[in-house]
Amino acid sequence: MNYPDSHCSSYYAATSNETLEYPPLRTDVRTDVCVIGAGFTGIATALTLAERGYSVTVLEQNKVGWGASGRSGGQMIGGLPGEASLKKRWGDTHADTVFELGYRGHAIIAQRVQQYGIDCDLKYGYIDVALRPRHLEQQKRWHEELCGRGMEDHLRLVAADELPDVLGTDQYLGGLINNRNGHLHPLNLCLGEARAAAGLGVSLYEGTEVTGIEHGSRPVVATRQGRVTADFVVLAGNAYHHLEPDRLSGLVFPSGTYILATEPLTEAEVAQINPLDLAVCDQNQVLDYFRLSADRRLLFGGGCNYSGREPRSIERAMAPRLRRVYPQLAHKRIDYAWGGKVGVVVNRTPLLGRIGENIFYAQGYSGHGVSLSHACGEVMADAVAGTFGRMDIFSQVPHRRIPFGPAVGGYAVALGMLYLRLLDLL
Repeated sequence: MNYPDSHCSSYYAATSNETLEYPPLRTDVRTDVCVIGAGFTGIATALTLAERGYSVTVLEQNKVGWGASGRSGGQMIGGLPGEASLKKRWGDTHADTVFELGYRGHAIIAQRVQQYGIDCDLKYGYIDVALRPRHLEQQKRWHEELCGRGMEDHLRLVAADELPDVLGTDQYLGGLINNRNGHLHPLNLCLGEARAAAGLGVSLYEGTEVTGIEHGSRPVVATRQGRVTADFVVLAGNAYHHLEPDRLSGLVFPSGTYILATEPLTEAEVAQINPLDLAVCDQNQVLDYFRLSADRRLLFGGGCNYSGREPRSIERAMAPRLRRVYPQLAHKRIDYAWGGKVGVVVNRTPLLGRIGENIFYAQGYSGHGVSLSHACGEVMADAVAGTFGRMDIFSQVPHRRIPFGPAVGGYAVALGMLYLRLLDLL
């Protein structure tokens, strides 16, 4: 019998709304589409397909939302990482499509929260904050570009002297508020979407490790206790993905990210540090990010560790960063500390494509996965239906692999991390 790993001991797991569990696969199944992975990409793809009338089977090695989808910072951020690579490949040919895709996930999430009654604390309000003068220049460019896209009513540049009133800290040189972005409880969103998918007939299996895929006109996905024969397969793994190594190995590397959750703050403390209830990201390559939970905890994350080594104590590693931003909260108890891997691509451009005629993949969102995964789920569903326009914008972008395989590749990733840290100091 398979016993899937449970969710990590996070604030999200402690406050999850759903109690549904899904059995392991113990038989042979025939389906239109087999989706491998039950994080945001897999569940979003499955739900989109089910809404369009397909029969769908989802296989998950652990639990629904077990990876980054269920334990991330919960920030719903628009835009596409890796836009420079896309522009280098396409120029302005697909600029409108890329921009629309960068915010498409927001609309999908909002619609599903309302349609399926998903309680995931969805809230709008977000700010990028500057640590260097070059960050301020970047904010001005973003502001100009987004206003050119008709988003001026959602945006506001915040000067340094106003930031203490907005965020209760003097650590930053300025900020750009984007109220089209927001934040939410990621595990409750993923579990709620899984419930909705199951309600539309999607078959979900937890504790079901995929051992291989037999290619053909109808691929066969093999697990330890059963097999799924499908017309199409969607690979929806990310940092923990290991299938189809000849095509995908070394393109996504696992980056560690860690989060603390304080005890609930008082109303006075909330009014001091985040009265607008904004999600916050600084603009470093190795960034800090934070926001308030629905019950007024400060959720503070960052400290990305590209070497793959877990800190011995997440709290000891992360607490100094929190207290540097908010020394007034140094006395607050830390109730939860957790971490895990997110999938990062060298050029930051998400990996979307196909292997043969009937196996598709989407992965590597480099920290933008909450919203972008939902947009990519729609792209995967379009591919199943034979429409490849949006997918091929990404599939034709060249990517570099982490060299020499997993063992030596870890050293290459560590060197890359050192490089990013040096960039932050410039």
